Parts: sequence; structure tokens; C-alpha cells
Amino acid sequence: MPDTTSWAPRHHVIVAGGAGFIGSAFARNYLRWHPDAGVTVLDKLTYAGNTDNLSQVWDDPRFCFVQADICDYDAVAPHIAGADAVVNFAAETHVDRSILDPDVFVRTNVLGMNTLLRAAKDGWVTSGAANARKAGGYEGKRFLHVSTDEVYGHVGEGATAEDAPLKPRNPYSASKAGAELIAFSYFTNFGLPVLVTRGENTIGPYQYPEKATPLFITNAIEDKPLPIYGQGKAVRHYVYVDDHAAAIDLVLHEGTPGEAYNIGADEEVNTVELARAIVGLLGKPESLMQLVPDRPGHDYRYNLDFSKVLRLGWKPEYNFERTIAATVDWYARNEPWWRKIKAGDYKDYYQRQYGARLASVR
Repeated sequence: MPDTTSWAPRHHVIVAGGAGFIGSAFARNYLRWHPDAGVTVLDKLTYAGNTDNLSQVWDDPRFCFVQADICDYDAVAPHIAGADAVVNFAAETHVDRSILDPDVFVRTNVLGMNTLLRAAKDGWVTSGAANARKAGGYEGKRFLHVSTDEVYGHVGEGATAEDAPLKPRNPYSASKAGAELIAFSYFTNFGLPVLVTRGENTIGPYQYPEKATPLFITNAIEDKPLPIYGQGKAVRHYVYVDDHAAAIDLVLHEGTPGEAYNIGADEEVNTVELARAIVGLLGKPESLMQLVPDRPGHDYRYNLDFSKVLRLGWKPEYNFERTIAATVDWYARNEPWWRKIKAGDYKDYYQRQYGARLASVR
């Protein structure tokens, strides 16, 4: 049986993709939650990676930033060999972009995942007797991969538990499912102490404004249309980013290697309801809400059974009302952060994705 003993990092955690949205929240909070720990963020700094997301911890002596591509074994292996844990957030994550360009998703999410796993397998075995591989795991080591609820595909009714089959329906979720399968193969074949979390839609500060919630918020502030796919009936559950980070931290320390853990919320919210909540909080007219042609293969509902992580001891602090209010408030108070992003290459992506859709309904 896998070792179920709770784990505590002796000194250092690698956060791959830690300059992105959830990764940066995890890195910031980890240093706050674990005063004796150190954190090294590895990030390629693609369009969604932003060192401003780490400004709160940048000068902390326990923090280190390394710009590196997770597909580059030589760049990441030395850092992983000296660490006690890897938490992998590094990924291309946006469904719309995966439909426009699947290749980069397969490279980063699948090949990059294998590179990190191989670096951990190699480095942790050879780094000394104290860290030698044992039956069922590597002493004092943990590797946690952050996945997504989208690997389950559309859920017409009920809720999916961790043992449900994976049925991804777009290049993004397929690449994330592939990463999971590779990770679990390293647990089965090499004893690498791998854990996986599958989170529902997460929102909060520092989320790149291509995703629906920050897109709607920032467009509403600018009095621009909020483009809602189809009839706006797609259902999601929204987790506040700090709650999500806390669940990952708990699974890292208390989870059982070789297992997956769902991270979710109870309240179902469709896209129209999300947009209506946002314009209401900002005092904007609902006429900004604009239905546009749907995207291909749109999953209309996800719903996770996350009782397993609740039994582990996770207690989210935010319901949907508090989550959306805190998120809207942050974007309203931090316009320089997102205006700089939307003034750059983002414009080209936005035009490719929404230009013709918005024009078709005017």
C-alpha cells in the first residue's frame, strides 16, 4: 500500500509555473503558511506568466525565481534535485487558445510534464542516501501535479468523483489528462510519490484577462461588451484562488501518493448569472452582456464530488457571493495591472477570438 504518512517539507518546494495565476497565489501563500520553508518558482514567462504576480514575495530571502522552460531538462533538473517537493502548475490553460493552436498545449502540458517527472526521478534517486528511493516512494519527497475538472468532460447530471473515467473533449483538457496519466505511470513504475489535484473554475486576483471572469470584469469597467458564448447556459462552480491554494497545500502534506483529489465548490452558476453578478457589482447596465456564437465542443457542465478533500480537512472560506465580490473589487482597484496586459499582444488574441463573433451579432 502507498505510504499515507503526512508529509512536511524540510526546506524547499519547487513551484513550476509559479508566475501564473494559481501558481503565484500558491507561492505567496506557501511562504506565509510555512515560515520555515523556501520556495523556488520556475517559470518560462509566456504571455500569461507575470513577475508582478510575485511582487509581494520577491524580496523575501526564502524566495527564488528562475526563468526556465519545463521542457528543458538541463534547466530544471538541478533545481528539482535539491528540492523536497515539486508542485506543477506550469501549463497552457485556455481552451480557446488550444483550439487555435493545439501544438503548444501538447508540448508544454505533456512533454513538459514528463520532463519534470524525469528530473524528479533522476535527481531524487541520485542526490544521496538520505533521499534514496524506498519501496512505495522516495523518502521525504512529494510531486504534486495540478490538473483540472475538464479532464472529466461534460457532466450532464450528478457529480464526478476521482474514480470517474477521463473524457476530455478539447486539446487543452486532453493534454491535461495525458499529463495525469504520465504522472501516475511514474508512481506505478518508479515509485515516485505523485499526487494529482483536479480543480473547478478558479477566480481571484492576478488571473490573466482572457478567462471569462476577468474578461467580463475588465470589459465592464471599460464599458465594452461582455461576450457570452451561445445562450450563456454553461454551468460552472467557482473556487476562490486562495481556497484552491489551501487545498493543494493540504493534499501536498496530507494526501496519499498515487491518488487524485477533486477541489470544488457547491454553487452552480451559469455564464449569464456570472455576467449579471459582475455588472451588478460594478453598477454597469446589463445591456453590456452580449450573446455571441458558441465555441466548438463547449462543455456545458462540470460538477465535482470533492468530498474526498473535505474528509482530508479542507474548509473553503469563500462562497460564490464572497468570491465574485472579492474578485471584482481586486480588478477595480488594480487597473494598472490589467490595463498593461490588455494594451499589448492581448489585443491580437482578443480580435481573433471575439472580433468576428461580436461583429456577427451587431
